[in-house]
Amino acid sequence: MVRPVYLVLGAIPVIVALLLVTPLLLKNEIPTSASNYTDNIEIEYTKHQLKKISYGVTERTGAQKTEILYIKNDGELKYSVTENGYLKPDVRSQLDEAKLNKIKALIKETGFISIPSESFPVMENVTEYQKSNVKVTLNGKVNQIHWPQQNVTEGFIPPIITMVESELDQIMSEFSE
Repeated sequence: MVRPVYLVLGAIPVIVALLLVTPLLLKNEIPTSASNYTDNIEIEYTKHQLKKISYGVTERTGAQKTEILYIKNDGELKYSVTENGYLKPDVRSQLDEAKLNKIKALIKETGFISIPSESFPVMENVTEYQKSNVKVTLNGKVNQIHWPQQNVTEGFIPPIITMVESELDQIMSEFSE
């Protein structure tokens, strides 16, 4: 029969492992410790509100509204909007270091830079939809991904892409009207 001392000694590593793993499993945020000050990042995020216009036999897809958010490595950002073909004045601002480090960590920790640039086709019967594009340059490596909103494509958009999109949308919403 097993002695109680052996059971207690065997339970100690299990308890320590649970204590170490529990915070990591319950925390849904990406730790900003993944971001180094030596990381060089540039992000260009574009969001198009597209509409298909039919001319009888032919049709064309045009942008009703285009928003561009450009974030430089030092946190400098530029937001520009083109609506119905008219460019509005650019808004320039500075992104605080905490948000910049959060985005850097999100891109580094999730492996965003190594996602293949695949295409997500839009369904035929859709006339109005949003299409997004993000171009990330991290330490000299460039990745550019285009994707439509999830309900207009039959393809599955990876959660990594939607996580980055939601973070950039939060920043963009501070400048949009």
